[in-house]
Amino acid sequence: MTITTQAKKITESKPFYALTGAGDIAVEKARAYASTMQGKAETVARELPEKAKGYADAAASRFNRLYDDLASRGRKVVSRVSGEAALELTEVSETAEPAIAAETTSKRTGRARSTAARG
Repeated sequence: MTITTQAKKITESKPFYALTGAGDIAVEKARAYASTMQGKAETVARELPEKAKGYADAAASRFNRLYDDLASRGRKVVSRVSGEAALELTEVSETAEPAIAAETTSKRTGRARSTAARG
């Protein structure tokens, strides 16, 4: 049997046609899938800038709320601490004023005496 005869016998057989049909279905499905994916990719590409902007705006909004909350919290802490510090400063200055005043008075008196003795 020659090669031409064998090839003709194979190409005219039912298994060959079945295999060719399966290949054709696979190509058809692959093209349909590629077309569907291309359409989806184009849709995503059109919507992506809008979605990205939406996500960025939402993130910026959350960041601004967090920033405002932190600033408010910080303001409360500073007020509380500075209020406590002011209270402590007031307490310290009240107890220290007489000692400082007495010390200042004695220094002035001492200076006045030494200046009078020199003169």
